[in-house]
Amino acid sequence: MAPWHAWGSISADSERFMPWRAANGIDHPEQHLELEVLVKGLFDKQTFLTYFHHFIAFQTSGAGTFKVIAGYHQYHGVLRGVERALNSIQHRHDGKGGVMWFTQGSGKSLLAVFYAGMLRERPELENPTIVVVTDRKDLDGQLFETFASCRIPLRTTPVQANDRAELKKLLSEQVAGGIFFTTIQKFSPEKGLDTVEQLSSRSNIIVICDEAHRTQYGFKSDLDKKGEKYRYGLAKYMHDALPNALYLGLTGTPISENDRDTEAVFGTYVDIYDVLASQQDGTTVPIHYEQRIIDLAVNQAELGSLDEELEELLEDDPEEQNSRTISALSRLESIAMADGRLEKLAEDLVKHWDERLEAIDGKGMIVAISRRAAVALYDEIIKCRPEWHAKDIDKGGIKVVMTSPASDPSALRVHATTPQEKKLLEKRIKDPDDPLKLVIVRDMWLTGFDAPCLHTLYVDKPMRGQGLMQAVARVNRVWKDKPGGLVVDYIGIGEELKAAIAQYTRARGGENRGEPVEFIEEALTILN
Repeated sequence: MAPWHAWGSISADSERFMPWRAANGIDHPEQHLELEVLVKGLFDKQTFLTYFHHFIAFQTSGAGTFKVIAGYHQYHGVLRGVERALNSIQHRHDGKGGVMWFTQGSGKSLLAVFYAGMLRERPELENPTIVVVTDRKDLDGQLFETFASCRIPLRTTPVQANDRAELKKLLSEQVAGGIFFTTIQKFSPEKGLDTVEQLSSRSNIIVICDEAHRTQYGFKSDLDKKGEKYRYGLAKYMHDALPNALYLGLTGTPISENDRDTEAVFGTYVDIYDVLASQQDGTTVPIHYEQRIIDLAVNQAELGSLDEELEELLEDDPEEQNSRTISALSRLESIAMADGRLEKLAEDLVKHWDERLEAIDGKGMIVAISRRAAVALYDEIIKCRPEWHAKDIDKGGIKVVMTSPASDPSALRVHATTPQEKKLLEKRIKDPDDPLKLVIVRDMWLTGFDAPCLHTLYVDKPMRGQGLMQAVARVNRVWKDKPGGLVVDYIGIGEELKAAIAQYTRARGGENRGEPVEFIEEALTILN
């Protein structure tokens, strides 16, 4: 039964009923009864009418049509974002629509839906065209599906642009309205050039950059470690292609580092809803950390150096691997796979997973250091649990999720999946009743992937900063009576996780608001 001081859709399960945390005239809602804040906040006449007009969506999927309503944090974030957009447009804007920092799992995709829907109804914006930009193909597909399934409140059918020429055609043929999806890589210049063509000079274009980090930066030219000149960052090319557009950055992991600065690209923060606020509201669950290190025959400095070299290695774009990243990848693989290490890891993981399933139903994800390591770990796990293996894509208890180009050896090609097969695996891992319980990934599904029944993340890959926080968030979704998500560390990411937590937990007035991750003190170390 839902708590009487919370609110939610009449058709929602009890775990989806949430508190309302803001009301006019109440400066410190935490010092008031939640029912009082709810009544004075949501049921204020103007708030109530605005909410019903702009913040209810009807999402259609294969399972039917469902009512989706905004949380208080989405409501206030959208209002502030729209206000920022209006002020920018009315005062000859510089293209900076601001940054919305909403932690992973708190509903950024639906926040973007409500934001786009409200913008389209403001006459001052002249029926704007919305361009949604991501930096990964899988993210583009996932966010597109969310928008495509919400005809209300969008009142239009979004379109994915397959290439830059198609995006230019869409923007030129439709001088108002429309919602178009693309990846930022489509803004990069042709090989050998340092400029891009202008796709549209219209000022009624609003660009939403989802997961606004890493590739969506860079206005300055820079030099790499070898002294070879880089081209400008993709942010510059995107702004050159759409020079009069307004840009909103939407992220759970903002960065401030030289030219890779979220605020420098998109402007100051519009709203912040960090991981602690999300956990306190119950929009995400707490995270627990357990260390079960399988010793590596290498020092941490070398491991960190290798990790930096591989920072831009993309799972879904293997053709972008250059000789330097391939060399680093080979060294990482040899470290992680040496001296029977994966055999020990597999034995411990299987035992640990059996114990987890005795305590809580659900699913798990394993993050491997490379595609070859992922396949090798799969083989070791199958030796321990041969009944988990199945050749058919729609059967079996464990699968490797990765791309595999034709040049790969046959051992890797066995795990290659078509886009349709990958979709099937995604459906299976999201279905609590499907026998698929574990997936092994390298980078795929570590950003923007929402499977609420995932509760355990096994990490055997060096990660830090925003990449680590993105990965950890795969297990922070609310689901039934799930008490929290668990991160099991096999490679030694504890200090990196603490640093990432410090970076992505917003301090408020210097107060101690607690820790978003509980570090289990009694850690098991497995020696060689």
